[in-house]
Amino acid sequence: MKPERSAVLATTALATLLLPLTACGGTASADGDGSTVTVTVGYQSRTINTVTAGTLLRSLGYFEKQLNALGDGVTYKVDWQDYATGAPITAQMTAGKIDIGSMGDFPLLINAARGERLGEPTHLVSVTGYNLRGGLNTIVTAPDSSLSSLKDLKGKKVSTSVGSAADGTLVRALQRAGLDPDKDVEKLNQQPAVGASALSSGSADALSQFVAWPGLLARQGKAKALYDGAQLNLPTFHGVAAREDFAKKRPAVLDAFLKAQAQATDYLNAHPVDAAETVAQATGLPAETVYLYNGAQGIATFDPAIKPQLVAALKEDVSVLKDAKLTGDVDVDAFVDDRYVRKALGPAQYAERLSTTPPEPAGEVWPEDARKTVSFTSPSALLRHVATHRDAVRAAYVPDTTTGTQWFADRSVWVADGDELLPFVTPATAEAYLAGHRGARVVTYAEALERAS
Repeated sequence: MKPERSAVLATTALATLLLPLTACGGTASADGDGSTVTVTVGYQSRTINTVTAGTLLRSLGYFEKQLNALGDGVTYKVDWQDYATGAPITAQMTAGKIDIGSMGDFPLLINAARGERLGEPTHLVSVTGYNLRGGLNTIVTAPDSSLSSLKDLKGKKVSTSVGSAADGTLVRALQRAGLDPDKDVEKLNQQPAVGASALSSGSADALSQFVAWPGLLARQGKAKALYDGAQLNLPTFHGVAAREDFAKKRPAVLDAFLKAQAQATDYLNAHPVDAAETVAQATGLPAETVYLYNGAQGIATFDPAIKPQLVAALKEDVSVLKDAKLTGDVDVDAFVDDRYVRKALGPAQYAERLSTTPPEPAGEVWPEDARKTVSFTSPSALLRHVATHRDAVRAAYVPDTTTGTQWFADRSVWVADGDELLPFVTPATAEAYLAGHRGARVVTYAEALERAS
């Protein structure tokens, strides 16, 4: 495999994320005569499974075009405000300073609870990226760490962002492993970039985070996967929330946003490589990492429809936040409002999107200087291709044999089982396979390439 295309870009991305992100401005405000209206959108540019309501949408200009097409005699301006996590977006929304915001499932619940408590109710109006098994969140350790399972985290320091989807994954994963998240680990409540630095310096033993941090650190050789969130087999997603008073006052503006989001979703699904390059250029993240999550076979599936499975998962998430004393009860049914996205897409298209499912897992190779990837139905076939095109492969991706989570081929754990070569995201999932398959054994990536060629 070739080294990262630009180490400078990756380093810049980390440095940029350490900078504080602040914002000012007001909600869908009009000037004195009402001829100009400013719409304020809060987004997370580097939380890349929100790109259809943030980074990619902004880059494509679809929202502005939809607003200009309203033809209501009003001049619209969009104030895009960029944040590292969902918490500050919620703070700005409940203060009446952000109209539309995108964030993960756990922050969405906090958004709902805080908005209700402060008399500034918000609603979930669409979904951006989702994974039905939970693969968007990953726990990683340092490359040379001796930790190989969740049980090894007992007594260790784990960095996460409390109240985030990644924190929810950490809590649930530890509980399933028989550990008490409050007593058996020392949880460090840190922003993703700070946690990444803590892992590198050794002040944290593990890091539980959401996209794109685990993939970025793994790609850079600064981390290895310890726990694949898809092992929980619980859906996780990011979505779009809108202030209730804004939606009632400016329904045409929200309609324009959701139509633009659908356009951005269709663009990403039709042009995944181009979309990854666009997001990489806007964020400083390596395109290869963006594609891991947002590619044709990526960890995230993009669809604005609010699927019943995701609403059910949201209800399950409430108990985790309550136990952490981050919220009380949350009326999820009152918070979820798909009327706006149904109207924006139309009944037939919305029904069609509701029925869609993620693609079947498959491997992909991204050739150098190519605008499309090459798909492979078997890991061995992908390895043969990589072995014979070593200097012409930009990146290679394979799905975990048991969870389906896409991962970098050269960062995966490989198992030889007879003539089969099988990839896994973590040592734990590989070991679970080995336990049921006598004669199978772990091999290095180099050995896997050699056996396949």
